[in-house]
Amino acid sequence: MSMPNKSKASPSVDEIAEMATRGEDVSGFFTNQFTMVRPVRRVNVDLTQGLLRELDERAARLNVSRQAVIKTLLRQALDQGGADRAGSVRQVR
Repeated sequence: MSMPNKSKASPSVDEIAEMATRGEDVSGFFTNQFTMVRPVRRVNVDLTQGLLRELDERAARLNVSRQAVIKTLLRQALDQGGADRAGSVRQVR
């Protein structure tokens, strides 16, 4: 009677790290398919209470964070060239 062929599960990240530390070839565990993570810069933005309330309402409606709403709206505005088309940036106070 033959034993069922059990394939070992992929090693954990820690196990791969240990293998690499021992000098073993771990290149087979990597696909070279990755997304480049760009550096992030933290900025401060002053917002009116009303604008902050609107952002929070939209975030709650979409069930996402306030930061996600800000990033999405900013990306959309930049993609549409909003400030460039108007010729100047409208300052909100």
